[in-house]
Amino acid sequence: MDYNNKLVLAPMVRVGTLPLRLLAAEYGADITYGEEIIDHKFVKCERIVNESLGSIDFVEKGTGTVVFRTCNEERNRVVFQIGTSDAVRALNAAQIVCKDVAAIDINMGCPKPFSTTGGMGAAILSKPELIHDILTTLKRNLDLPVTCKIRLLKSSKDTVELVRRIEKTGVSALAVHGRRVADRPKDPARWSEIADIVAALSIPVVANGDVFEYEDIQRIKKTTGASSVMVARGALWNASIFSPTEKLPWEDLKIEYVRKSILWDNDVRSTKHTLREMIGHYMSLELSEGKALVKTETLADVAELYGEMKYYRAVKGTSY
Repeated sequence: MDYNNKLVLAPMVRVGTLPLRLLAAEYGADITYGEEIIDHKFVKCERIVNESLGSIDFVEKGTGTVVFRTCNEERNRVVFQIGTSDAVRALNAAQIVCKDVAAIDINMGCPKPFSTTGGMGAAILSKPELIHDILTTLKRNLDLPVTCKIRLLKSSKDTVELVRRIEKTGVSALAVHGRRVADRPKDPARWSEIADIVAALSIPVVANGDVFEYEDIQRIKKTTGASSVMVARGALWNASIFSPTEKLPWEDLKIEYVRKSILWDNDVRSTKHTLREMIGHYMSLELSEGKALVKTETLADVAELYGEMKYYRAVKGTSY
């Protein structure tokens, strides 16, 4: 995995599943991160080759729930992100999936309580010894690249000190969300502080934050000096942001996403959540489409809502 001069789909909870990853790659994303998977949950999974879909599924024992789904098409670009607070458990999770992904990433930036209350995500940023333990354990025991994604600390000096320690663990690259833990999406990303990190390191830095148009990709690279750029909400709202040619209408991308969700039998809750996030950026969810989407219960319902029943029947091989 080469992290230089790459366009990257960011990890997004409930959104970064196989359909969106494939859609982003179709429009130019070189590297695609899956959603954060908590190590506690993943170590309870078993690997299953899904012959009917052509996918590789990691299924939770007992419940049969698909926790992570991938396919050979994305083998050389998909990054598996782990939420963890323990080096051994992180390694156990990584070893389950390491033959089916291109790299392993540790989430050290999520500020949400479901992550931080478990000592994961941004909570790790205040524990440099734990960061060192997790990353060095993975590096010593895995044959594929190991990276991490962080947020900024309270001062640029503190962040630079931390990332220099991270670099010494031997990670292949570092992704930086240009916001502090207390910042929210409405707060502007601090690109200048990402530039301080780039200047301090020799490994590739992947810059993330406030990239909503293709032109923003060039601006953040110029401002920060970062090797690569990671896109989150901008890619969710319109995956063609990765294409240097004309940006496509978001309505077209919405239908492409619906089709990929049907094709890969994506969890309907994930599909609905992604669609709500997508359309909610452009229009009120209180309008007819948003209300109708809430009422859907199956992928067949979603297909019918978006006029894709013919495609659904063709994929499922049924007269439904």
